[in-house]
Amino acid sequence: MMRAPARAMIKPLVILFLAVAVLTGGIYGWHVFVAKKFIEPMMKGMASAPQTVSTTIAVASSWQHRSQALGTLRAVRGADLAAQASGVVDKIHIESGTEVAAGTVLLALKPNDDPAKLAQLQAQAELASITLKRDQEQLEAQAVSQATVDTDVSNLKAARAQVAAQQALIEEKVVRAPFAGRLGIRLVDEGQYLAAGTTVVTLQALDPIFIDFYVPQQALARLQVKQAVSAMVDAYPDAAFSGTIVSVNSKVDAASRNVQVRASFANADRRLVPGMYATVAIDDGDPSTLVTLPQSAITHNPYGDTVYLVQKSGTDDKGNPKLTVVQRFVKPGDTRGDQIAVKSGIAVGDEVVTAGQMKLRNGSPVVINNKIVPSNDSNPTPLNE
Repeated sequence: MMRAPARAMIKPLVILFLAVAVLTGGIYGWHVFVAKKFIEPMMKGMASAPQTVSTTIAVASSWQHRSQALGTLRAVRGADLAAQASGVVDKIHIESGTEVAAGTVLLALKPNDDPAKLAQLQAQAELASITLKRDQEQLEAQAVSQATVDTDVSNLKAARAQVAAQQALIEEKVVRAPFAGRLGIRLVDEGQYLAAGTTVVTLQALDPIFIDFYVPQQALARLQVKQAVSAMVDAYPDAAFSGTIVSVNSKVDAASRNVQVRASFANADRRLVPGMYATVAIDDGDPSTLVTLPQSAITHNPYGDTVYLVQKSGTDDKGNPKLTVVQRFVKPGDTRGDQIAVKSGIAVGDEVVTAGQMKLRNGSPVVINNKIVPSNDSNPTPLNE
């Protein structure tokens, strides 16, 4: 009695399985049809569509290795001048920003009774000198002993020493220029009380002027005294100042592994002043000839640096040459401005892609459009906007 219902259920199940199989086959067939009819032709068309790129021809250029560093300007001689003694400013003999000669009196404090004390001590020294002379004459007549003359000599030396001490005290209240240079802004006024050591004015010798900068210890072998350097400051962006290295520090800083270098620059026009910062460029080593490219031509990857070279791959239906690209590994060198030196991987005359590399792969067809190309200037001067 149970077999009849079981047999009755087999037929609907078979029909259901067949319907599912037909539906699945139809869906698969539709996808295959769409893929072959539309997607594959579209993908082939996309793959064969040439990509627009810009290119340049690799050339050989004279290459001078150049190191750059930031430096600070300092005067050959510079000092903040101050009186050694305390007192009230009596006279000021300077104007801010003027050039002064060595020894020029800049400021004097009120002497008070110092000149009177000096005159008193000078009188005592004169008396000691007269006494010594008289006793020496009496010694010849054996009227006095040698001990008396010795005491007179000692008294004269002591009196003269007191005169010199008083003169030094008076001199401490006068501020003089220790060397020739340009004065800064005066910081005191007449009648002002000054404590000892208070800065009165700064004095800087500006011609020549030094620039101190640091370079890595690896550069030591390429540096030498009297080597030419150039410097630029943002105050005069269109001017380059020429100088020479005058000294290299005798030790390398243990913390940074950098060495201090000092260069001297002529500064007759006084445009460079101490405290400014400058970008210093050093041409070190012998010039060489290297293949150069715009820096944008090289694609940097974790597995290596590459470029795309353009090559001809037959002709199209109209007889025009078909261009494709091939990826090439290169070994880049130093950079200067927008350029980079290439040590190996390409040769002079190779046509290299400079823009549009992201959409390329080996064998990709390309179309060259050089209406807009990346900058390839060895010494660019970008606008400061």
